Amino acid sequence: MKLLLIEDEKDLAHSIQSYLTGKDFVCEWVSTTQAAIDKISNYEYDCILLDLMLPDGDGFSVLQELKKQNKTEGVIILSAKENLETRIEGFQLGADDFMTKPFHLSELLVRIQALIRRKNFNGNNLVVFNEIEIDTLAKAIKVKNEQVAVTKKEIDLLLYLIGNLNKVLPKSAIAEHLSGDMADMLDNHDFVYAHIKNLKNKLKEAGCDDYIKTVYGLGYKWQND
Repeated sequence: MKLLLIEDEKDLAHSIQSYLTGKDFVCEWVSTTQAAIDKISNYEYDCILLDLMLPDGDGFSVLQELKKQNKTEGVIILSAKENLETRIEGFQLGADDFMTKPFHLSELLVRIQALIRRKNFNGNNLVVFNEIEIDTLAKAIKVKNEQVAVTKKEIDLLLYLIGNLNKVLPKSAIAEHLSGDMADMLDNHDFVYAHIKNLKNKLKEAGCDDYIKTVYGLGYKWQND
């Protein structure tokens, strides 16, 4: 899953980014309002972690921009302000959750996971699609009740495809989802084809129907025929 951390405290940002990267998230970091707006204007995220006190403005302007662009990313506010007015304003502008600094990184992880489940999978830890079962917490896949050996990237790819049922996903969008803005630095997105091919082969060998369709010249989509 891909996250955007908007935080100007360098040490805290590095701590959060390192922790979440170790938990298999792609976590991008910016420290200003303008950089945050540039990111959300050009990329999509599963969750945004938003500090309210930024050097060139406040986090509320980021929430307003998300609303203006009709973006649907889940937002968790991270703030040293603990007053009721701040919480109310944040929720009114579209935030989904609020954490007061200081906080435990383990609790932040649980809040992120819960928000992504609510947004993408109706609050379920277990995602079921016909004969496929995905345990989002254990990072495990079963097909017809039999365990399938997959990589963490392949699980992220599978969840991304299922979460966008019947939508054509360009290779560039899949690359960004799996690698964040690192994808912009790559000469090509051939690694997307490799991940798609490996996932398709593993699902097929497990007796799964072929749901991953290639849309030539455009990308891929998960389709239930």
